[in-house]
Amino acid sequence: MTPQDASSYTESLCHRAPVIPVLVVDDIDAAIPLAQALVTGGLPVLEVTLRTPVAMSVIREMSQVPGGIVGAGTVLTPEDAENAKAAGAQFAVSPGATDRLLGACEEIGLPILPGAATASEAMALLERGYTTQKFFPAEVAGGAAMLKSLSSPLPQILFCPTGGISHENAHDYLALPNVACVGGSWVAPKDLLRAGDWGRILELAKEAARLH
Repeated sequence: MTPQDASSYTESLCHRAPVIPVLVVDDIDAAIPLAQALVTGGLPVLEVTLRTPVAMSVIREMSQVPGGIVGAGTVLTPEDAENAKAAGAQFAVSPGATDRLLGACEEIGLPILPGAATASEAMALLERGYTTQKFFPAEVAGGAAMLKSLSSPLPQILFCPTGGISHENAHDYLALPNVACVGGSWVAPKDLLRAGDWGRILELAKEAARLH
């Protein structure tokens, strides 16, 4: 898979909904009802972070939910990418980017949304062919003001900012011409996951899907 093809695919994902839920799931039994609530609420693209021991199993379970497009987040190594694809992940998200990781994803045909936090990092990815990128960590790396500043010199890059984004500040990012969507964990907070409150998560998803 070429970087251009990967970027085309991840760009299409970013346009599916204004928010990509960033999910940290500790309990595999939560996988299917969580995915169902989010997809039903209008957020079909799901990022399962590889931060828990059951993450790969969660990806496998969520991939069964009709209408969902499940990817792996916090993909750091070629091994992560290979395992994620084997588990059914349809895309990868990384907080940054290395030549080794990008090369592995290209080789196995796993579209990746690579991370950048500076103009130089964004330019390096653009030089390789990645026109759709993750901006991380968004809030501490300059927030919406930083992305607005990047839009003039780098108009060909489309971003999905993640990190510190909430329902309250998401609009600041979504209003920018170089932002396709945002990533956020607020639609599936830990307390609601622990309580199995899928109804409230459904409502949060509906609210997020209406953002613009």
